[in-house]
Amino acid sequence: MDFTQQLQACVTQANQALSRFIAPLPFQNTPVVEAMQYGALLGGKRLRPFLVYATGQMFGVSTATLDAPAAAVECIHAYSLIHDDLPAMDDDDLRRGLPTCHIKFGEANAILAGDALQTLAFALSATRRCRKSPIAIVSR
Repeated sequence: MDFTQQLQACVTQANQALSRFIAPLPFQNTPVVEAMQYGALLGGKRLRPFLVYATGQMFGVSTATLDAPAAAVECIHAYSLIHDDLPAMDDDDLRRGLPTCHIKFGEANAILAGDALQTLAFALSATRRCRKSPIAIVSR
């Protein structure tokens, strides 16, 4: 598999993981959760999750085990972009050719969506899936 194919596989895997971790959140079909989905799944190259998956694979960690940390790092990235686009920051109207989160859902919902994505990232990082002993991994 060449680099482009690996990256595309990672995009698919990361998007599925993000969707899977956002889906069980309470208050589905509310502006805040819809803004979270929009901000996290709007597109992008998914280079950060790619680095998580590639690093884990070098150490023999399964893709399923890497889904939570890959989604966590992408949630942090999405949160930072949502907040960066706000009127008090860069005041951008477009991201990746589409309306920014605060334009589509309102400023308050964008702030809450970004905050919730950051919180979700910390929750995903604290799951047992992410707790592997670095010494055990490297010593294999």
